Amino acid sequence: MRSNIETPDTGLAAALQARIDGKTKPPGSLGRLEALALQLGLIQNTLEPRLTRPHILVCAGDHGAARAGVSAYPQDVTWQMVENFLAGGAAINVLARAAGMALTVVDAGVNHDFGARPGLIDAKVAPGTANYLEGPAMSAAQRDAALAHGEKIVRALADDGCNVLGFGEMGIGNTASASLITHCLTGAPLAVCVGRGTGLDDAGLERKRALLSQALPRFTGAHDDALAVLAHFGGFEIAMLAGAMQAAARRRMLLLIDGFIVTAALLVAARLSPAILDYCVFAHRSDEAGHAVQLEHLGAEPLLQLGMRLGEGTGAALAYPLVASAAAFLDEMASFESAGVSNRE
Repeated sequence: MRSNIETPDTGLAAALQARIDGKTKPPGSLGRLEALALQLGLIQNTLEPRLTRPHILVCAGDHGAARAGVSAYPQDVTWQMVENFLAGGAAINVLARAAGMALTVVDAGVNHDFGARPGLIDAKVAPGTANYLEGPAMSAAQRDAALAHGEKIVRALADDGCNVLGFGEMGIGNTASASLITHCLTGAPLAVCVGRGTGLDDAGLERKRALLSQALPRFTGAHDDALAVLAHFGGFEIAMLAGAMQAAARRRMLLLIDGFIVTAALLVAARLSPAILDYCVFAHRSDEAGHAVQLEHLGAEPLLQLGMRLGEGTGAALAYPLVASAAAFLDEMASFESAGVSNRE
């Protein structure tokens, strides 16, 4: 299964760069904003890119391995935090509002019955994954269902006019899942992929590393087979995000990539179609240990480094105003010619 994501046409690159360089500033003086403006123009294939209906997509799911002690928090926190999202009280609600972004919350596989709720998309594959310490977290059919749900959700957002999408997640135990995916798909030692997650102390961190080391031999597939790795170690929220990312790139959206768990989903999506990386903006560098491994593997340079490790899409919401500023300067800033300002010799 490979995704038919097209590399953006670079035919406008020279014209876009000339437009950027023609603004009333020394060449390159807006730094990363200039690179963002160029990326936006290439993705949208226009000299005048626009950002419309920006969204954060948060997918939530439970993990069977959470009950084995890979997290400092009980599994019930997953559904309790979804309730917090729906009530508008979580960090991502606050930061998305501040950035002028809509928030879409998805039950990808939470071990809780929410019923029909305003603001919640029910895409539950199952009430949590199986325990990968004992066997595969999900079947191939469940994995494919989660991928398909993610794609369907994003197609609807695109049809509604959204062309910039940030990704977030919620799931107690999902840093452990992301650590295993990162180890398999990057080849980095497991120890450097495993971090404290929700705040494990030193003893908890060592227990987490030991448990994940026990889980690895149960996977007999190829470590470079992204779909096999996803099925064995992933969460429904991670799989749904991977599908959502593929659909977003196919619809020529700009993808705002959050932290460790979201980037684990991207590792899967990028293995299926490397061209997806042309559509990605890496929002921030998480303090979770394995995120640095992921970023190095992908050759990515994030916009922000704020010492954050919350997840939920919070880094994506904080990065969006920078992307909006890049589009704004390209659209609104005067050129040397229009302002009557002398250019350099």
